[in-house]
Amino acid sequence: MADPRPARVAGVVSCAVLLWSAVALAQDVTPSPPAASPKTATAGARGDSSTAAEQLRLPPDVTTQHELTLPDRKLSFAATAGSVRLYDDKGEPQADIAFTAYRLNGADPQTRPVTFLFNGGPGSASAWLQFGSAGPWRLDMGKDALTPSAPAELLPNAQTWLDFTDLVFIDPVGTGYSRFLTSTEAVRNRFFSVDGDAASVALAIRRWLEKAGRLTSPKFVVGESYGGIRGPRVVRNLQTEQGVGVKGLILVSPVLDFRDFGGSSLLQYVARLPTMAAVAREQKNPVTRADMVDVEQYASTDFLLDLVKGEADVEATTRLADRVAALTGIDQAVSRRLAGRFDQAEFRREFDRRNGRVLGRYDASVSGIDPYPGSSWFLFDDPSGDPLAAPLTSAAVDLYARRLNWRPNGSYNLSNRSVLRAWNYGRGINPVESVSQLRRILAMDPKLTLLVTHGLFDLATPYFSSKIVLDQLPAYASPDRVKLVVYPGGHMFYSRDSSRQAFREEAQALMK
Repeated sequence: MADPRPARVAGVVSCAVLLWSAVALAQDVTPSPPAASPKTATAGARGDSSTAAEQLRLPPDVTTQHELTLPDRKLSFAATAGSVRLYDDKGEPQADIAFTAYRLNGADPQTRPVTFLFNGGPGSASAWLQFGSAGPWRLDMGKDALTPSAPAELLPNAQTWLDFTDLVFIDPVGTGYSRFLTSTEAVRNRFFSVDGDAASVALAIRRWLEKAGRLTSPKFVVGESYGGIRGPRVVRNLQTEQGVGVKGLILVSPVLDFRDFGGSSLLQYVARLPTMAAVAREQKNPVTRADMVDVEQYASTDFLLDLVKGEADVEATTRLADRVAALTGIDQAVSRRLAGRFDQAEFRREFDRRNGRVLGRYDASVSGIDPYPGSSWFLFDDPSGDPLAAPLTSAAVDLYARRLNWRPNGSYNLSNRSVLRAWNYGRGINPVESVSQLRRILAMDPKLTLLVTHGLFDLATPYFSSKIVLDQLPAYASPDRVKLVVYPGGHMFYSRDSSRQAFREEAQALMK
């Protein structure tokens, strides 16, 4: 789960990818045993840092055995909650990266696929994918469960991926229970940067593979939301720095290019229009992407041509605004006032303003009460995402403590806003994007496959934005290697039973 908004506020749209060489993070360094124990090593910087690391470190890994009873099958598996420790090139501990691994009993570890999953943010833990989609247990995230006081009960997940792949959910530093083992500002700055973050996740993956004896297993990577920026970089780092090949990359509701989300880019309006129209049509009858062909065609032709003509062209602007009003259900006068150019927050407010309700950002098919309906400013939360924070956090903490018997000290961070605020997107003239990395990883390994998935009603990362990006890839990114699938639902489309099942089937087909 990610939030492109703060990136825009921080000026990401006019910034570059951080040109930082993550040499220390990309190296596989194992520290030499200290001459003295942490209790006696009190003199000098080495002793002080070692002592601090001992105090902050996560507890040892714990493995427990489980049996999952599902309507049509039973799965026996081992669950390991633990961490991978990362060091710098001097052997000093930098961070503990927490993971939750699920391994099916009785399978050959050398031939069985293993999939690494992470969410986005930056600053979001992997609980969204673990308890929403692929893990053995699931939290109800449907519309009826969208309240902070909803039960935090984890249920058996009939759509778990454990049948066909082992699963490793990774929480980057600052999320979940992952934490720094040093207070050095330079280390924080490296980890909280675009390329430093990807390097740390890639190294954590390699260290887990070594630790588990799984270097020869078929490997897959799944990233959600900001994972669209992180995922391709992680795969490239694995390919070029860690000596680890990846068979497939799955991106869930990804952001691939921040230029599409703000500033003066006209593509932001093109990208949002099919989603806005889908929301309006869903009010009358259920819709799928197949029902949006006419809007996609209009968005990429006449709509774009009228946008390019500019607001000074009154005829073009009026024509555009009226067509947008007809497609989205927005009042014609409002659409004309905004020249048919809707920010996602404006659309969410105006769509049902007469009834004092606002739409969700992560799922615009969900609406909630506007707490300040008369305000001229946007003072509302996201009714499709924010209510899930409490039950999801409670479910995660309870799982680790009771079922997995792993009890770290400190707080569990589902969505850590301090990470988001500290994130360094770069300082150059080019905004952050991952299309360059997609081109390179697909070119380097002709057998690598890419699956990009989206929810039809997602205003945070609209599906049409990814279609525009993927259409620009060269011919070697052929349809048999690169696939875009759009499901009914929002950013977390897997909250819908039918979409979660369909997504599972796509993932299984990719890993065969």
